[in-house]
Amino acid sequence: MQRLTSCLTAALAAFVATTATAQDRVHARIDSVVRAEMARQKIPGVAVAIVKNGQVLSAKGYGEANIEHHVPVGVETVFQTGSIGKQFTATAVMLLVQDGKLALTDSITKYFPGAPASWRGITVRHLLTHTSGIPDYTTDAMDYRRDYTEDELEQLAFGLVPEFPPGSRWTYSNTGYVLLGIIVHKASGRFYGDVLRDRVFTPLGMRTARVITEEEIVPNRAAGYRLVKGEIRNQEWVAPKLNTTADGSLYLSLQDYIAWDRGLRAKAILTPASWAAIYDPVTLASGNRYPYGFGWAVDTLGGSPRLHHGGSWQGFQTYISRYIGADITIVALANLAGAQPVAIVDGIAGVLDPALAVKPPAPIAEREPVVRARLEAVLAATRDGRLSPNDFAYVRAGYFPGAAKFYQDLLAGLGAPSAVTLFERTVLGDDRIYLYEVAYGPKAFRVRLGLAPDDRVSLFAIRPK
Repeated sequence: MQRLTSCLTAALAAFVATTATAQDRVHARIDSVVRAEMARQKIPGVAVAIVKNGQVLSAKGYGEANIEHHVPVGVETVFQTGSIGKQFTATAVMLLVQDGKLALTDSITKYFPGAPASWRGITVRHLLTHTSGIPDYTTDAMDYRRDYTEDELEQLAFGLVPEFPPGSRWTYSNTGYVLLGIIVHKASGRFYGDVLRDRVFTPLGMRTARVITEEEIVPNRAAGYRLVKGEIRNQEWVAPKLNTTADGSLYLSLQDYIAWDRGLRAKAILTPASWAAIYDPVTLASGNRYPYGFGWAVDTLGGSPRLHHGGSWQGFQTYISRYIGADITIVALANLAGAQPVAIVDGIAGVLDPALAVKPPAPIAEREPVVRARLEAVLAATRDGRLSPNDFAYVRAGYFPGAAKFYQDLLAGLGAPSAVTLFERTVLGDDRIYLYEVAYGPKAFRVRLGLAPDDRVSLFAIRPK
């Protein structure tokens, strides 16, 4: 009996040691993913949290939260959320829906009686799903050094010409979420940030979550940075009130995100029906679905549902992804404008579960020569400075002249492409989306081309490979 007990004890010890070693290898691979991306992207500091089956697998800081004072990133470091904040705005809206103080079907002119007549068909739901047609306010016309009041932001939005009939298309609009914050204020009588504090942050134990403030002391606040000609510089200054709007002006730490994920898993704060509405992909007027709910992108990966969203603002980039089938949540926060925390999240997901690995696209057969010709014509027009809003079915506000000039500079001096390879053909809402790799000798670019049902261009984006 004693011998049997000794054998069992030895076997258990060996099993524990083997398991510990395997876990150590996983954590080492995760560290390698994070540090490699930080080096590649020149990110000063990153915070990463991983929750699996409701348990915190890892919560860790890398690099520096403030490079001037050499303050390391920790789990308590507070980062700006950028547009991840939209999921909290959506939660505040749904709280008021449950209270009976507003309805998803309400025309927003109920809250903005001075709005243009073209807004009458726009509902609260349209704002939540980015299908209102109201253009993005984040253009060169915006004065980021000005403290706009809510009334002034209303008037600014009233001057924007809708890009399409409400519900007919999906186009990301920060303006829509700014308006949602104002609607929360009007319907509840309270600033949307106070609603979040009392009805979301405090109940869920998100102890350091708050609206951005320049004036107050915020312990463990990270500094935001940007790259200028390859060198790290401080973030650009934005007027304090403009940093309190509901399109993504929050401070959260890793501890707050972990508490938020705990609340999401428990379906806390809201009713099951409200959460179902938040995660339901929007149905366009055509009857086709678009993979976006209320403040969450909704799609599948590895055959399982995925909920995710990124954020970008004033020297920060953030990303959260929830892999429902694998019961994994990964959060990555970075204090560098232009960083890609999604690459960190994707890399970690692939380490934890090979089914979640994002596979690089492979070339596919090209069977639409008309589309290929269209691509080459658009590229030539871009290179020669002839790209025009008339070439597009829908043009996001700010695309001209900013994006068009940026793409022109990328292609300046290049002739006709030496090679064009198709990698993806997908359908997104009502549009066909194509991903190409376009080579000009040693230079190569990834180009996305979208075509609306009428075959006009709905998307055109270029990035160096």
